[in-house]
Amino acid sequence: MKTPFRIWPFLLCCIASGSIGAKFAPRAQAQGAPLPVQRNLVYGEAGGQKLLLDVYGANRARTRPAVILVHGGSWSSGSKADLGFVASALARQGYVGFSVNYRLLRDGRNRFPAQLDDVQRAVRWVRAHAREFGVDPQRIGALGASAGGHLAALLGTTDTRDNSDRALARYSSRVQCVVDLYGPTDFTAALDLANRTRMRADQSPGAGIVQGFLGPLPAAAANYRLASPVTHINRKTAPFLIFHGGRDTLVPLNQSQRLHRALRAAGVESKLVVFPAAGHGYSEPELLAQTFIEVQRFFARHLAASIGASL
Repeated sequence: MKTPFRIWPFLLCCIASGSIGAKFAPRAQAQGAPLPVQRNLVYGEAGGQKLLLDVYGANRARTRPAVILVHGGSWSSGSKADLGFVASALARQGYVGFSVNYRLLRDGRNRFPAQLDDVQRAVRWVRAHAREFGVDPQRIGALGASAGGHLAALLGTTDTRDNSDRALARYSSRVQCVVDLYGPTDFTAALDLANRTRMRADQSPGAGIVQGFLGPLPAAAANYRLASPVTHINRKTAPFLIFHGGRDTLVPLNQSQRLHRALRAAGVESKLVVFPAAGHGYSEPELLAQTFIEVQRFFARHLAASIGASL
């Protein structure tokens, strides 16, 4: 469940050239101006590990909406640098981008909910430091790809208060909107005995990744429910924009379809964009261009609708 790193330079070039998305964003930063980037800021500590993030486009003089970027990598690899191009692109369009690291699965350690705890802590930290970075704490979105899409989806469907630093616990971790690129959303099918039997016999990479992340069944059954965004949906859930490839063999299309149906059934805004011939981490230029146009429109509608006077 890795992020397609090679797609982001293409998108950034499109934005820099003004070819896509410009009219849908808040006031963009001048292309010739240097983009302020603050790297390796500590937003917390867990298990003896400092949790780091990078900030793109912060400006205390101008209040802006923010986007939390969550990298993929099967919850076991990747880093905040992987989505640096996206954070930079969004910052050029008038958002403050926060690309976050979280604890990675290592030899059975840092299983769920470690990753969720960390990204929720990151959102709370951003809200606590909103004035410092020129962020409107009521306009924060999330974008993630693959495993990062799963975590971003949980940011839009949950708001757990008892897993954070005491100083941050009073801040909400719920974001105002979510872009989920082909992330898994429903692990509960594995709880059915027949499906569990099949899962034990399933030697596919995806099955092994999920069991390593959530733990063995039946002992870890609670994790399979808690880690499924579809089980947390209610009328407080944030609006979603979901992308998936019809030929994704790592995260099946039905994962995004289930999420989309559950959101719509609860009366929550959801748009599912399916590229029928695309696989996991699609990289075709025309699909990437369409993806970013949709993302720009979505964030502008939910984060930047009333931003004109403040930028």
